[in-house]
Amino acid sequence: MTAPGTATPATSTGARALVVAFCALVAATQVLWLTFSPVSAESAAALGVGSGAVANLAAVNPLLFVLLALPAGRWLDRSLVPALTTGAALTVGGAVVRALAADSYAVVLTGQVVLSLGQPLVLGATTVVAVRYVSPAGRTAAIAAASAGQFVGILVAALVAQPAVDAVGVGGLVRAEAVAVAAVGLVFVVLARRVGPRSEAGAAPDAPAGRLRPDRLLVGLAVMLFVGVGVFNAVATWLDAVLDDLGAPGRAGVLIAAMTVAGIVGAAVLPALAAARDRRRTVLLVAALTSAVGLAVAAAVPRTAGATVLVVVLPLVGFVLLAGLPVALEWAELHVGAARAARATSLLLLAGNAGGVVLVLAAEVTGGRAAPTLLLLALLSLPALAAAWSLPRRVQSS
Repeated sequence: MTAPGTATPATSTGARALVVAFCALVAATQVLWLTFSPVSAESAAALGVGSGAVANLAAVNPLLFVLLALPAGRWLDRSLVPALTTGAALTVGGAVVRALAADSYAVVLTGQVVLSLGQPLVLGATTVVAVRYVSPAGRTAAIAAASAGQFVGILVAALVAQPAVDAVGVGGLVRAEAVAVAAVGLVFVVLARRVGPRSEAGAAPDAPAGRLRPDRLLVGLAVMLFVGVGVFNAVATWLDAVLDDLGAPGRAGVLIAAMTVAGIVGAAVLPALAAARDRRRTVLLVAALTSAVGLAVAAAVPRTAGATVLVVVLPLVGFVLLAGLPVALEWAELHVGAARAARATSLLLLAGNAGGVVLVLAAEVTGGRAAPTLLLLALLSLPALAAAWSLPRRVQSS
């Protein structure tokens, strides 16, 4: 018997439910982050501000992530459940604050800041939740599912926003998100308090086992995510301008959705294959090579064929590029050990967020012209290829 409110060791059913709820919470953080980006014109009108102010609502999230990722990782390693439930509470709280006055920019911005404070605590737990609650046989799948949750959230935000705003307006969208996220957060917090870690995982120390020192492998993985997330974000940001230059306007949304869906499939399939055969380095090499070659080919073909080539290249790039995230996170956890898993995850996600900002800004120098933009992104993929080549051929566990 256990005292009321005391978590009991995870059963397979309880752990599965908790992981599913965690994946939903991860997806929710991404939906909330990108609420206004797909409907920026409507959001600006509803809030009475300019397009730059709407862009700032999305910019708050990566800024705070960069500042808070490493402290969040330390807290998650020390005390997983309190840190993670705090992250869930901040996520829900921010969504609710936005809904209180969805026509006030000041209130919406405040809510965006609050929910952005929670994201490092949620995303930083991607590997440690798998370590604490899932058996070793299912750990790779759990990390892949949580990583794919990020892409699912991005896809949902991109596909749902416009139809929802057309039906109920920006205020209705914000209020509907608050209700949905509150339900997800409540379910997760209840499960996190009731389901304890696996009994064999309970021996994992609550206090961090020494300082996390970035070594050759962690630096290589960080470079991979810096470039991978950066290239993906840069493509998503500049694709509309590129297609306009190629004489194929209005197709960017569909292509970005196809690239993201392919990435979700890749994140679900490739990490398990890489782990089963210990071919993580191979997957990361293929991802970097595909990105560099695919974008270079798209830049080199005649303009009349450019849009057609992108229809083929971008889903392929998404399939391998987004799969690199769970592969890198799982490899880092195996390398540093369970006691420092959250800090390693936070470090790598910090690199990815930084790359998402830097490469988008770097591509601005091309002015959205198709060939220069695609060639620049191909060249910017080369450091990831070098980083992947420098990684060890096999996993060397902590």
